[in-house]
Amino acid sequence: MLMQKIKASLLFIASIGLNYLSAQEVHSKPYGLMLNTLLSHSVPEIDVDSAKQMQDVIFVDSREKEEYEVSHIRNAIWVGYENLKLKNLKEVDKSKTIIVYCSVGYRSEKVAEKLLKQGFEKVYNLYGGIFEWKNQGNTVYKTEKMETEKVHAYDKKWGIWLKKGEKVY
Repeated sequence: MLMQKIKASLLFIASIGLNYLSAQEVHSKPYGLMLNTLLSHSVPEIDVDSAKQMQDVIFVDSREKEEYEVSHIRNAIWVGYENLKLKNLKEVDKSKTIIVYCSVGYRSEKVAEKLLKQGFEKVYNLYGGIFEWKNQGNTVYKTEKMETEKVHAYDKKWGIWLKKGEKVY
């Protein structure tokens, strides 16, 4: 009987927690906890505010091409993830500062690891990814000159973290 009450209580707490998580801002404590669990923190991370203040930085988009085509950070170079196109960076000086991003930071962390192994010297993972970028009110672009509110939200599970902009799946 006691075990049934404990299980029922845990299920209730979990259901409240899921509703709470989906109602919070992306830069909320639950989102941070999820990111800290998801990421291995194997490369240096940079937050959105710090990334915006950096000069002479190259943004690298590690999402799939269809995600990039919906919107991206202005002037970002697309390299993808599943079929990584490092050749898209062949003209980039390896001493330049590079900030890699994806939706939330997982894929970009893996791509940043590969860039460091390829000899790029200053590589950062954008903590919270393009979701955090947009949630903090920053602009995304469909083309280099055309702003958009649309952001590819990957899928409905991950899309709960995107609170600003128009979700595209």
